[in-house]
Amino acid sequence: MNAAKPLLLTMGDPAGVGPELIALLCRDHPALAARCVVVGDAATLARACACIGSAPLAVPVIQATSLSAPVPWGQVSAEAGRAAADCITWATREVLAGRAAGVVTAPIHKEALAAAGVPYPGHTEMLQALAAEHLGLPVAQLPVRMMLANPELKTVLVSIHVSLRQAIEAVTQDNVLQTLRITSAHWARLGLAPPRIAVAGLNPHAGEGGLFGREEIEVIAPAVAQARAEGLDVSGPHAPDTVFMRAREGAFDVVVAMYHDQGLIPVKYMGLAHGVNVTLGLPLLRTSPDHGTAFDLAGTGRADPSSLIAATALAAQMSGS
Repeated sequence: MNAAKPLLLTMGDPAGVGPELIALLCRDHPALAARCVVVGDAATLARACACIGSAPLAVPVIQATSLSAPVPWGQVSAEAGRAAADCITWATREVLAGRAAGVVTAPIHKEALAAAGVPYPGHTEMLQALAAEHLGLPVAQLPVRMMLANPELKTVLVSIHVSLRQAIEAVTQDNVLQTLRITSAHWARLGLAPPRIAVAGLNPHAGEGGLFGREEIEVIAPAVAQARAEGLDVSGPHAPDTVFMRAREGAFDVVVAMYHDQGLIPVKYMGLAHGVNVTLGLPLLRTSPDHGTAFDLAGTGRADPSSLIAATALAAQMSGS
């Protein structure tokens, strides 16, 4: 990764706010946009420029999908899901081939992906599968994790897009330990000092010594002990109702949360404007905004591009581009 290689910015679901967020980024942050190539549908992006009253994009646009016409704003459709998946696939393969520094993904809609027959519930799983295919590995041998970060708080998740029942079942010693290793490796990849990792408990009050559940005693604490034996700066399990506050106050660099909502609600409650999703464990750089397609705002020109701008700026910083 170097300054000669662009960041690829995928348009996301063409019926959502992604295209106009890209248009706003390009209009208002030309220096940052100059580091990017947009991967999408030219007509959809032209429509997005028109809806914000902007001239056409002044950055290259790769036509990575074949829409017969721009899809209606704010509607779930198989055509939109297929177009979004086409762009993600093209961009990911370019980065894996070494022709781009990383990928920044605008929001997609999971129902649209499913309608298009895409066998992945979201970006993370799709990127994992494409990277595993590139490396010639089974997907299970390329574990990845989701980190949501803003300037005040960072959280990494043991599991992501599964039911709450499945998420509880995913709290195993191996999965927790793997999450801790992947988290620490991300800091090392960036050349940073080892992070102070706090591990949240699964149950109220981290089980209260087994009164409210034994996962902390039988699963999470042994994973923490093994990680510490490997030299990682890890503590816990901590009470999940206070650990995020303590991290925000500076006691920890990152919190490992046991499931999706446990880790994401605290970050998103602090505001979406500067939140960035980073996929850890991939052999490529990927960031994205921490919000969805916002169908209710699509086409209005009122969507806030702050999170996409933050994701692009972080990707540029991480890649050295």
